Amino acid sequence: MTELAAALAEVRAAAYDVPNVIGGREVRTGRILPVVTPHEHAVQLGQVHHASVEHVGEAVDAAIGASRWWSRLSPEERAAPFLRAAELLDSGPWRERLTAATMLELSKTPDQAEGDAVAETADFLRVNAENMRAMADVQPFSPEGVRNHVEYRPLEGFVFAVSPFNFVSTNNLAFAPALLGNTVVWKPAESAALTAHLSLRLLREAGLPDGVVNVVHGSGTELGPAALGHRDLAAVHFTGSTVTFRQIFRTVGENIDRYRNYPRVVGETGGKDFIVAHPSADVEALAVACVRGAYEYQGQKCAAPSRLYIPRSLWPSLKRRLVEMTRRVVVGDPTVPGTHMGAVISARQHARHTVALTRARAEGLVVVGGTTDDSVGWFVDPTVLRVRDPLSPFMTEELFAPVTAAYIYEDADWEETLRLVDESTVYGLTGAVFAEDERALTEAADALRYAAGNFYINDKPSGAAVGQQPFGGARASGTNDKAGTVWNLIRFASPLSVKRPEQVARAPWPST
Repeated sequence: MTELAAALAEVRAAAYDVPNVIGGREVRTGRILPVVTPHEHAVQLGQVHHASVEHVGEAVDAAIGASRWWSRLSPEERAAPFLRAAELLDSGPWRERLTAATMLELSKTPDQAEGDAVAETADFLRVNAENMRAMADVQPFSPEGVRNHVEYRPLEGFVFAVSPFNFVSTNNLAFAPALLGNTVVWKPAESAALTAHLSLRLLREAGLPDGVVNVVHGSGTELGPAALGHRDLAAVHFTGSTVTFRQIFRTVGENIDRYRNYPRVVGETGGKDFIVAHPSADVEALAVACVRGAYEYQGQKCAAPSRLYIPRSLWPSLKRRLVEMTRRVVVGDPTVPGTHMGAVISARQHARHTVALTRARAEGLVVVGGTTDDSVGWFVDPTVLRVRDPLSPFMTEELFAPVTAAYIYEDADWEETLRLVDESTVYGLTGAVFAEDERALTEAADALRYAAGNFYINDKPSGAAVGQQPFGGARASGTNDKAGTVWNLIRFASPLSVKRPEQVARAPWPST
Protein backbone atom coordinates (compact mmCIF):
# COMPACT_ATOMS: atom_id res chain seq x y z
CA MET A 1 0.00 0.00 0.00
CA THR A 2 1.38 3.42 -0.96
CA GLU A 3 1.69 6.20 1.61
CA LEU A 4 -1.20 8.08 -0.02
CA ALA A 5 -3.40 4.96 -0.09
CA ALA A 6 -2.67 4.43 3.60
CA ALA A 7 -3.53 8.05 4.35
CA LEU A 8 -6.80 7.77 2.41
CA ALA A 9 -7.70 4.68 4.45
CA GLU A 10 -6.80 6.53 7.66
CA VAL A 11 -8.99 9.54 6.82
CA ARG A 12 -11.91 7.34 5.75
CA ALA A 13 -11.77 5.39 9.02
CA ALA A 14 -11.11 8.28 11.40
CA ALA A 15 -14.74 9.39 11.94
CA TYR A 16 -13.58 12.93 12.70
CA ASP A 17 -15.42 14.88 15.37
CA VAL A 18 -14.50 18.42 14.32
CA PRO A 19 -14.70 20.95 17.16
CA ASN A 20 -14.49 24.69 17.34
CA VAL A 21 -11.15 25.80 18.78
CA ILE A 22 -11.30 28.77 21.14
CA GLY A 23 -8.26 29.78 23.14
CA GLY A 24 -6.90 26.26 22.67
CA ARG A 25 -10.08 24.64 24.00
CA GLU A 26 -11.88 22.21 21.73
CA VAL A 27 -15.53 23.24 21.95
CA ARG A 28 -18.16 20.69 20.93
CA THR A 29 -21.67 22.06 20.87
CA GLY A 30 -23.83 19.14 19.79
CA ARG A 31 -25.14 21.23 16.88
CA ILE A 32 -23.65 18.91 14.31
CA LEU A 33 -23.63 18.51 10.55
CA PRO A 34 -22.02 15.64 8.64
CA VAL A 35 -18.74 15.94 6.76
CA VAL A 36 -19.51 14.19 3.47
CA THR A 37 -17.58 13.07 0.42
CA PRO A 38 -18.93 14.92 -2.66
CA HIS A 39 -18.16 12.11 -5.12
CA GLU A 40 -19.85 9.53 -2.86
CA HIS A 41 -22.27 11.53 -0.78
CA ALA A 42 -23.52 8.53 1.19
CA VAL A 43 -20.06 8.33 2.79
CA GLN A 44 -19.46 10.46 5.88
CA LEU A 45 -15.96 11.34 7.03
CA GLY A 46 -17.23 12.58 10.38
CA GLN A 47 -19.14 15.49 11.81
CA VAL A 48 -18.56 19.16 12.59
CA HIS A 49 -19.88 21.07 15.60
CA HIS A 50 -21.43 24.42 14.73
CA ALA A 51 -20.77 27.40 16.96
CA SER A 52 -23.25 29.91 18.32
CA VAL A 53 -23.08 33.69 18.45
CA GLU A 54 -21.88 33.34 22.05
CA HIS A 55 -18.96 31.23 20.89
CA VAL A 56 -17.95 33.98 18.48
CA GLY A 57 -17.78 36.34 21.44
CA GLU A 58 -15.63 33.85 23.33
CA ALA A 59 -13.34 33.49 20.31
CA VAL A 60 -12.93 37.27 20.10
CA ASP A 61 -12.11 37.42 23.81
CA ALA A 62 -9.52 34.67 23.37
CA ALA A 63 -7.97 36.49 20.42
CA ILE A 64 -7.81 39.81 22.26
CA GLY A 65 -6.26 38.10 25.27
CA ALA A 66 -3.61 36.36 23.18
CA SER A 67 -2.74 39.57 21.33
CA ARG A 68 -1.31 41.07 24.52
CA TRP A 69 1.67 38.73 24.39
CA TRP A 70 1.70 37.40 20.81
CA SER A 71 2.12 40.89 19.37
CA ARG A 72 5.14 41.45 21.65
CA LEU A 73 7.13 38.50 20.33
CA SER A 74 9.91 39.11 17.85
CA PRO A 75 9.23 38.45 14.15
CA GLU A 76 11.56 35.45 14.34
CA GLU A 77 9.64 33.96 17.26
CA ARG A 78 6.32 34.44 15.50
CA ALA A 79 7.61 33.00 12.23
CA ALA A 80 9.00 29.84 13.84
CA PRO A 81 5.78 27.76 14.03
CA PHE A 82 4.76 28.73 10.51
CA LEU A 83 8.11 27.75 9.05
CA ARG A 84 8.07 24.55 11.08
CA ALA A 85 4.63 23.73 9.64
CA ALA A 86 6.03 24.18 6.13
CA GLU A 87 8.78 21.69 7.00
CA LEU A 88 6.20 19.19 8.26
CA LEU A 89 4.43 19.44 4.91
CA ASP A 90 7.63 18.73 2.98
CA SER A 91 7.65 15.09 4.03
CA GLY A 92 6.13 12.77 6.60
CA PRO A 93 2.57 11.96 7.62
CA TRP A 94 1.18 15.49 7.39
CA ARG A 95 1.88 15.67 3.67
CA GLU A 96 -0.14 12.57 2.89
CA ARG A 97 -2.81 13.17 5.55
CA LEU A 98 -3.71 16.64 4.31
CA THR A 99 -3.61 15.51 0.68
CA ALA A 100 -5.93 12.59 1.46
CA ALA A 101 -8.38 14.74 3.43
CA THR A 102 -8.49 17.25 0.59
CA MET A 103 -9.18 14.52 -1.96
CA LEU A 104 -12.04 13.13 0.12
CA GLU A 105 -13.66 16.27 1.54
CA LEU A 106 -13.23 18.51 -1.52
CA SER A 107 -13.19 15.86 -4.29
CA LYS A 108 -9.81 16.83 -5.72
CA THR A 109 -7.53 14.60 -7.76
CA PRO A 110 -4.17 13.74 -6.13
CA ASP A 111 -2.18 16.34 -8.07
CA GLN A 112 -4.77 19.06 -7.45
CA ALA A 113 -4.99 18.15 -3.75
CA GLU A 114 -1.26 18.04 -3.14
CA GLY A 115 -0.66 21.19 -5.17
CA ASP A 116 -3.19 23.04 -3.03
CA ALA A 117 -3.12 21.64 0.50
CA VAL A 118 0.61 20.88 0.60
CA ALA A 119 2.62 22.87 -1.93
CA GLU A 120 0.65 26.11 -1.95
CA THR A 121 0.08 26.10 1.80
CA ALA A 122 3.82 25.65 2.39
CA ASP A 123 4.62 28.32 -0.20
CA PHE A 124 2.38 30.82 1.56
CA LEU A 125 3.94 30.03 4.94
CA ARG A 126 7.46 30.59 3.63
CA VAL A 127 6.76 33.53 1.34
CA ASN A 128 4.87 35.41 4.03
CA ALA A 129 7.82 35.05 6.40
CA GLU A 130 10.13 36.40 3.69
CA ASN A 131 7.73 39.26 2.99
CA MET A 132 7.54 40.14 6.68
CA ARG A 133 11.32 40.49 6.76
CA ALA A 134 11.31 42.51 3.54
CA MET A 135 8.65 44.84 4.91
CA ALA A 136 10.68 45.43 8.08
CA ASP A 137 13.62 46.49 5.91
CA VAL A 138 11.63 49.37 4.41
CA GLN A 139 12.71 52.24 6.65
CA PRO A 140 12.66 56.03 6.32
CA PHE A 141 15.69 58.23 5.71
CA SER A 142 17.59 59.32 8.82
CA PRO A 143 19.56 62.55 8.32
CA GLU A 144 22.62 63.30 10.40
CA GLY A 145 21.70 63.80 14.02
CA VAL A 146 18.33 62.01 13.83
CA ARG A 147 17.34 58.36 14.05
CA ASN A 148 14.05 57.55 12.33
CA HIS A 149 12.46 54.16 12.12
CA VAL A 150 9.12 52.50 11.47
CA GLU A 151 7.78 49.67 13.60
CA TYR A 152 5.31 47.46 11.79
CA ARG A 153 2.89 46.81 14.61
CA PRO A 154 -0.03 44.42 14.25
CA LEU A 155 -3.47 45.97 14.17
CA GLU A 156 -5.25 46.87 17.39
CA GLY A 157 -8.02 44.33 17.81
CA PHE A 158 -8.70 41.03 16.05
CA VAL A 159 -8.80 39.90 12.43
CA PHE A 160 -11.89 38.09 11.17
CA ALA A 161 -10.83 35.57 8.50
CA VAL A 162 -13.47 33.97 6.28
CA SER A 163 -12.24 31.27 3.89
CA PRO A 164 -13.96 29.39 1.03
CA PHE A 165 -14.20 25.67 0.34
CA ASN A 166 -12.22 25.44 -2.86
CA PHE A 167 -8.64 25.86 -1.67
CA VAL A 168 -7.20 24.50 1.57
CA SER A 169 -4.37 27.02 1.11
CA THR A 170 -6.81 29.82 1.86
CA ASN A 171 -5.90 28.98 5.45
CA ASN A 172 -3.51 31.80 4.52
CA LEU A 173 -6.38 34.19 5.27
CA ALA A 174 -5.92 33.34 8.94
CA PHE A 175 -2.22 32.53 9.01
CA ALA A 176 -0.80 35.59 7.19
CA PRO A 177 -2.23 38.17 9.63
CA ALA A 178 -1.22 35.96 12.57
CA LEU A 179 2.37 35.80 11.37
CA LEU A 180 2.47 39.59 11.51
CA GLY A 181 1.42 39.56 15.17
CA ASN A 182 -2.35 39.76 14.85
CA THR A 183 -4.72 37.33 16.49
CA VAL A 184 -7.54 35.82 14.49
CA VAL A 185 -11.09 34.52 14.58
CA TRP A 186 -11.37 32.18 11.58
CA LYS A 187 -14.63 30.97 10.06
CA PRO A 188 -13.94 28.37 7.36
CA ALA A 189 -16.51 27.34 4.77
CA GLU A 190 -18.96 24.79 6.14
CA SER A 191 -18.04 22.32 3.39
CA ALA A 192 -14.30 22.55 4.18
CA ALA A 193 -14.45 22.13 7.95
CA LEU A 194 -12.27 19.03 8.09
CA THR A 195 -9.37 20.39 6.04
CA ALA A 196 -9.48 23.64 8.02
CA HIS A 197 -9.42 21.64 11.26
CA LEU A 198 -6.41 19.66 10.08
CA SER A 199 -4.65 22.83 8.94
CA LEU A 200 -4.93 24.28 12.44
CA ARG A 201 -3.87 20.97 14.00
CA LEU A 202 -0.76 21.09 11.83
CA LEU A 203 0.07 24.61 13.03
CA ARG A 204 -0.55 23.72 16.66
CA GLU A 205 1.73 20.69 16.34
CA ALA A 206 4.32 23.03 14.83
CA GLY A 207 4.15 25.22 17.93
CA LEU A 208 1.50 27.87 17.27
CA PRO A 209 0.32 29.02 20.71
CA ASP A 210 -3.28 28.75 21.84
CA GLY A 211 -5.48 31.76 21.17
CA VAL A 212 -3.55 33.10 18.19
CA VAL A 213 -5.96 31.49 15.69
CA ASN A 214 -9.43 30.61 16.96
CA VAL A 215 -11.85 28.66 14.76
CA VAL A 216 -15.63 28.86 14.76
CA HIS A 217 -17.66 26.65 12.42
CA GLY A 218 -21.11 27.38 11.09
CA SER A 219 -23.24 29.60 8.93
CA GLY A 220 -21.81 32.93 7.90
CA THR A 221 -25.22 34.56 8.10
CA GLU A 222 -25.46 33.51 11.76
CA LEU A 223 -21.88 33.99 12.94
CA GLY A 224 -20.70 36.81 10.70
CA PRO A 225 -22.69 39.68 12.24
CA ALA A 226 -21.38 38.84 15.73
CA ALA A 227 -17.79 39.26 14.57
CA LEU A 228 -18.43 42.19 12.24
CA GLY A 229 -20.33 44.09 14.91
CA HIS A 230 -17.65 43.82 17.59
CA ARG A 231 -15.98 47.08 18.59
CA ASP A 232 -12.53 45.47 18.42
CA LEU A 233 -12.81 44.33 14.80
CA ALA A 234 -9.53 45.40 13.22
CA ALA A 235 -9.75 43.75 9.80
CA VAL A 236 -11.64 41.32 7.61
CA HIS A 237 -9.67 38.90 5.42
CA PHE A 238 -12.12 37.25 3.05
CA THR A 239 -12.33 35.00 0.03
CA GLY A 240 -15.74 34.00 -1.27
CA SER A 241 -18.68 35.27 -3.26
CA THR A 242 -19.16 38.84 -4.41
CA VAL A 243 -22.63 38.92 -2.84
CA THR A 244 -21.25 37.96 0.58
CA PHE A 245 -18.35 40.41 0.39
CA ARG A 246 -20.68 43.28 -0.47
CA GLN A 247 -22.80 42.37 2.54
CA ILE A 248 -19.68 42.43 4.72
CA PHE A 249 -18.86 45.90 3.44
CA ARG A 250 -22.41 47.06 4.20
CA THR A 251 -22.28 45.64 7.71
CA VAL A 252 -18.94 47.30 8.42
CA GLY A 253 -20.36 50.60 7.16
CA GLU A 254 -23.44 50.27 9.34
CA ASN A 255 -21.25 49.67 12.40
CA ILE A 256 -18.62 52.31 11.67
CA ASP A 257 -19.42 54.42 14.76
CA ARG A 258 -19.00 51.39 16.99
CA TYR A 259 -15.42 50.47 16.13
CA ARG A 260 -12.28 51.51 17.96
CA ASN A 261 -10.47 51.73 14.60
CA TYR A 262 -11.57 51.80 10.98
CA PRO A 263 -11.45 48.10 10.02
CA ARG A 264 -9.35 47.08 7.04
CA VAL A 265 -11.51 45.11 4.60
CA VAL A 266 -9.51 42.84 2.29
CA GLY A 267 -11.24 40.47 -0.08
CA GLU A 268 -10.96 38.31 -3.17
CA THR A 269 -14.34 37.43 -4.61
CA GLY A 270 -15.97 36.17 -7.79
CA GLY A 271 -14.92 36.22 -11.39
CA LYS A 272 -16.20 35.67 -14.90
CA ASP A 273 -12.83 34.97 -16.38
CA PHE A 274 -12.17 35.19 -20.08
CA ILE A 275 -10.07 33.92 -22.93
CA VAL A 276 -10.11 36.10 -26.02
CA ALA A 277 -8.48 34.75 -29.16
CA HIS A 278 -7.18 36.75 -32.12
CA PRO A 279 -7.34 35.21 -35.61
CA SER A 280 -3.56 34.71 -35.37
CA ALA A 281 -3.86 32.46 -32.29
CA ASP A 282 -2.33 28.98 -32.10
CA VAL A 283 -5.42 26.75 -32.08
CA GLU A 284 -3.85 23.82 -30.23
CA ALA A 285 -2.49 25.99 -27.42
CA LEU A 286 -5.84 27.76 -27.25
CA ALA A 287 -7.76 24.48 -26.99
CA VAL A 288 -5.55 23.17 -24.19
CA ALA A 289 -5.95 26.42 -22.24
CA CYS A 290 -9.73 26.38 -22.62
CA VAL A 291 -10.08 22.78 -21.47
CA ARG A 292 -7.56 22.75 -18.64
CA GLY A 293 -8.58 26.15 -17.37
CA ALA A 294 -12.30 25.43 -17.42
CA TYR A 295 -12.32 21.84 -16.15
CA GLU A 296 -9.58 21.53 -13.53
CA TYR A 297 -11.18 21.06 -10.12
CA GLN A 298 -14.59 20.94 -11.79
CA GLY A 299 -14.36 24.64 -12.68
CA GLN A 300 -14.57 25.52 -8.98
CA LYS A 301 -11.74 28.02 -9.23
CA CYS A 302 -12.43 31.71 -9.23
CA ALA A 303 -9.86 31.95 -12.05
CA ALA A 304 -11.46 29.34 -14.33
CA PRO A 305 -12.16 30.69 -17.84
CA SER A 306 -15.91 30.44 -18.31
CA ARG A 307 -16.30 32.80 -21.28
CA LEU A 308 -14.49 32.45 -24.59
CA TYR A 309 -14.36 34.94 -27.46
CA ILE A 310 -13.36 33.09 -30.63
CA PRO A 311 -12.93 34.45 -34.18
CA ARG A 312 -15.13 32.76 -36.75
CA SER A 313 -12.12 31.63 -38.79
CA LEU A 314 -10.79 29.56 -35.86
CA TRP A 315 -14.05 28.18 -34.52
CA PRO A 316 -14.39 25.02 -36.69
CA SER A 317 -10.92 23.71 -35.81
CA LEU A 318 -11.15 24.84 -32.19
CA LYS A 319 -14.60 23.32 -31.76
CA ARG A 320 -13.33 19.97 -33.06
CA ARG A 321 -10.45 19.95 -30.55
CA LEU A 322 -12.66 21.09 -27.66
CA VAL A 323 -15.09 18.26 -28.33
CA GLU A 324 -12.30 15.69 -28.66
CA MET A 325 -10.56 16.76 -25.45
CA THR A 326 -13.77 17.14 -23.46
CA ARG A 327 -14.90 13.62 -24.34
CA ARG A 328 -11.62 12.25 -23.02
CA VAL A 329 -12.12 13.78 -19.57
CA VAL A 330 -12.84 11.05 -17.01
CA VAL A 331 -15.33 12.15 -14.35
CA GLY A 332 -15.65 10.16 -11.14
CA ASP A 333 -14.01 9.24 -7.86
CA PRO A 334 -10.75 11.23 -7.72
CA THR A 335 -9.10 8.55 -5.59
CA VAL A 336 -9.29 6.18 -8.58
CA PRO A 337 -6.23 6.48 -10.85
CA GLY A 338 -6.98 7.99 -14.24
CA THR A 339 -9.79 10.25 -13.02
CA HIS A 340 -9.50 13.84 -14.23
CA MET A 341 -12.49 15.44 -12.49
CA GLY A 342 -14.33 14.76 -9.26
CA ALA A 343 -17.70 16.05 -8.06
CA VAL A 344 -18.88 19.56 -7.28
CA ILE A 345 -18.88 20.46 -3.62
CA SER A 346 -22.53 20.13 -2.55
CA ALA A 347 -26.07 19.13 -3.42
CA ARG A 348 -27.01 22.80 -3.50
CA GLN A 349 -24.36 23.62 -6.08
CA HIS A 350 -25.24 20.53 -8.10
CA ALA A 351 -28.90 21.55 -8.20
CA ARG A 352 -27.94 25.05 -9.35
CA HIS A 353 -25.78 23.68 -12.14
CA THR A 354 -28.48 21.22 -13.18
CA VAL A 355 -30.96 24.07 -13.61
CA ALA A 356 -28.46 26.08 -15.66
CA LEU A 357 -27.59 23.19 -17.97
CA THR A 358 -31.24 22.23 -18.40
CA ARG A 359 -31.81 25.77 -19.64
CA ALA A 360 -28.76 25.53 -21.92
CA ARG A 361 -30.04 22.31 -23.49
CA ALA A 362 -33.49 23.81 -23.98
CA GLU A 363 -31.93 26.78 -25.78
CA GLY A 364 -29.80 24.54 -28.00
CA LEU A 365 -26.51 25.90 -26.68
CA VAL A 366 -24.70 22.65 -25.80
CA VAL A 367 -21.73 21.75 -28.00
CA VAL A 368 -20.53 18.88 -25.81
CA GLY A 369 -21.43 17.65 -22.31
CA GLY A 370 -24.33 19.38 -20.62
CA THR A 371 -25.57 16.64 -18.27
CA THR A 372 -25.46 16.06 -14.53
CA ASP A 373 -25.93 13.07 -12.22
CA ASP A 374 -26.33 12.98 -8.44
CA SER A 375 -27.17 9.31 -7.91
CA VAL A 376 -23.79 8.53 -6.30
CA GLY A 377 -21.96 11.85 -6.20
CA TRP A 378 -22.63 15.41 -7.29
CA PHE A 379 -21.25 15.10 -10.80
CA VAL A 380 -21.42 17.65 -13.60
CA ASP A 381 -20.12 16.76 -17.04
CA PRO A 382 -17.47 19.03 -18.55
CA THR A 383 -19.40 21.25 -20.92
CA VAL A 384 -18.85 23.65 -23.81
CA LEU A 385 -21.70 25.95 -24.81
CA ARG A 386 -21.99 28.15 -27.86
CA VAL A 387 -24.02 31.32 -27.29
CA ARG A 388 -25.32 33.77 -29.89
CA ASP A 389 -25.85 36.59 -27.42
CA PRO A 390 -22.61 37.96 -25.91
CA LEU A 391 -24.64 39.26 -22.98
CA SER A 392 -26.17 35.87 -22.20
CA PRO A 393 -26.04 34.96 -18.49
CA PHE A 394 -23.64 32.19 -19.50
CA MET A 395 -21.22 34.95 -20.58
CA THR A 396 -21.79 37.38 -17.72
CA GLU A 397 -22.66 35.48 -14.52
CA GLU A 398 -20.36 33.27 -12.45
CA LEU A 399 -21.44 29.62 -12.39
CA PHE A 400 -18.51 27.86 -10.63
CA ALA A 401 -18.87 24.66 -12.64
CA PRO A 402 -16.95 22.85 -15.41
CA VAL A 403 -18.84 24.87 -17.99
CA THR A 404 -17.42 27.35 -20.49
CA ALA A 405 -19.38 29.35 -23.05
CA ALA A 406 -18.06 30.48 -26.43
CA TYR A 407 -19.15 33.55 -28.37
CA ILE A 408 -18.08 33.60 -32.01
CA TYR A 409 -17.16 37.00 -33.40
CA GLU A 410 -16.36 38.13 -36.93
CA ASP A 411 -12.62 38.35 -37.52
CA ALA A 412 -12.87 42.01 -38.51
CA ASP A 413 -14.52 42.87 -35.16
CA TRP A 414 -11.39 42.42 -33.01
CA GLU A 415 -11.44 45.88 -31.43
CA GLU A 416 -15.17 45.78 -30.76
CA THR A 417 -14.76 42.33 -29.20
CA LEU A 418 -12.10 43.66 -26.83
CA ARG A 419 -14.54 46.36 -25.74
CA LEU A 420 -17.18 43.68 -25.18
CA VAL A 421 -14.80 41.60 -23.05
CA ASP A 422 -14.03 44.64 -20.91
CA GLU A 423 -17.55 45.95 -20.42
CA SER A 424 -19.91 42.98 -20.39
CA THR A 425 -19.37 41.79 -16.79
CA VAL A 426 -18.93 43.43 -13.40
CA TYR A 427 -15.83 41.37 -12.65
CA GLY A 428 -12.12 41.97 -13.07
CA LEU A 429 -10.26 38.89 -11.85
CA THR A 430 -8.37 36.94 -14.53
CA GLY A 431 -8.20 36.79 -18.29
CA ALA A 432 -6.05 35.67 -21.18
CA VAL A 433 -5.36 36.71 -24.74
CA PHE A 434 -4.14 34.30 -27.42
CA ALA A 435 -2.40 35.75 -30.47
CA GLU A 436 0.78 35.35 -32.46
CA ASP A 437 0.42 38.89 -33.80
CA GLU A 438 2.38 41.20 -31.48
CA ARG A 439 0.28 44.21 -32.42
CA ALA A 440 -2.86 42.32 -31.40
CA LEU A 441 -1.28 41.48 -28.04
CA THR A 442 -0.48 45.15 -27.46
CA GLU A 443 -4.01 46.18 -28.42
CA ALA A 444 -5.51 43.60 -26.06
CA ALA A 445 -3.28 44.57 -23.15
CA ASP A 446 -4.29 48.21 -23.59
CA ALA A 447 -8.02 47.61 -24.06
CA LEU A 448 -8.22 45.10 -21.18
CA ARG A 449 -6.02 47.00 -18.74
CA TYR A 450 -8.64 46.94 -15.97
CA ALA A 451 -10.55 43.83 -17.08
CA ALA A 452 -8.31 41.55 -15.00
CA GLY A 453 -5.98 41.65 -12.03
CA ASN A 454 -4.10 38.65 -13.43
CA PHE A 455 -3.55 38.80 -17.19
CA TYR A 456 -2.07 35.95 -19.22
CA ILE A 457 -0.57 35.99 -22.70
CA ASN A 458 -0.90 32.72 -24.62
CA ASP A 459 -1.59 30.79 -21.41
CA LYS A 460 -4.65 29.74 -19.43
CA PRO A 461 -5.88 32.38 -16.94
CA SER A 462 -5.70 30.06 -13.92
CA GLY A 463 -3.00 28.42 -11.83
CA ALA A 464 -1.27 31.49 -10.38
CA ALA A 465 1.80 30.42 -8.40
CA VAL A 466 2.50 31.90 -4.97
CA GLY A 467 5.36 34.36 -5.18
CA GLN A 468 5.32 34.34 -8.99
CA GLN A 469 1.97 35.65 -10.20
CA PRO A 470 0.49 37.60 -7.26
CA PHE A 471 -3.22 36.82 -7.35
CA GLY A 472 -6.21 39.12 -7.04
CA GLY A 473 -8.55 41.31 -9.02
CA ALA A 474 -10.58 44.48 -8.76
CA ARG A 475 -14.02 45.70 -9.81
CA ALA A 476 -16.51 43.21 -8.32
CA SER A 477 -13.72 40.65 -7.91
CA GLY A 478 -12.15 42.13 -4.80
CA THR A 479 -9.75 44.66 -3.37
CA ASN A 480 -6.76 43.37 -5.38
CA ASP A 481 -4.44 43.16 -2.38
CA LYS A 482 -2.52 40.22 -3.87
CA ALA A 483 -2.20 37.29 -1.45
CA GLY A 484 1.35 36.21 -0.72
CA THR A 485 2.87 39.68 -1.16
CA VAL A 486 4.11 42.57 0.96
CA TRP A 487 1.13 44.54 -0.35
CA ASN A 488 -1.20 42.06 1.33
CA LEU A 489 0.72 41.92 4.60
CA ILE A 490 0.83 45.70 4.99
CA ARG A 491 -2.97 45.72 5.20
CA PHE A 492 -2.61 43.92 8.53
CA ALA A 493 0.05 46.22 9.94
CA SER A 494 -0.31 49.52 11.77
CA PRO A 495 3.00 51.31 11.16
CA LEU A 496 4.42 53.38 14.01
CA SER A 497 6.81 56.13 12.96
CA VAL A 498 9.43 56.98 15.60
CA LYS A 499 11.87 59.90 15.63
CA ARG A 500 14.76 60.19 18.08
CA PRO A 501 17.25 63.07 17.80
CA GLU A 502 20.77 62.31 18.94
CA GLN A 503 20.82 65.58 20.87
CA VAL A 504 17.78 66.90 22.70
CA ALA A 505 16.77 70.39 21.53
CA ARG A 506 17.32 72.89 24.35
CA ALA A 507 17.16 76.21 22.51
CA PRO A 508 14.42 78.42 23.95
CA TRP A 509 11.31 78.99 21.89
CA PRO A 510 10.24 81.45 20.76
CA SER A 511 13.70 82.89 20.38
CA THR A 512 14.40 86.32 21.83
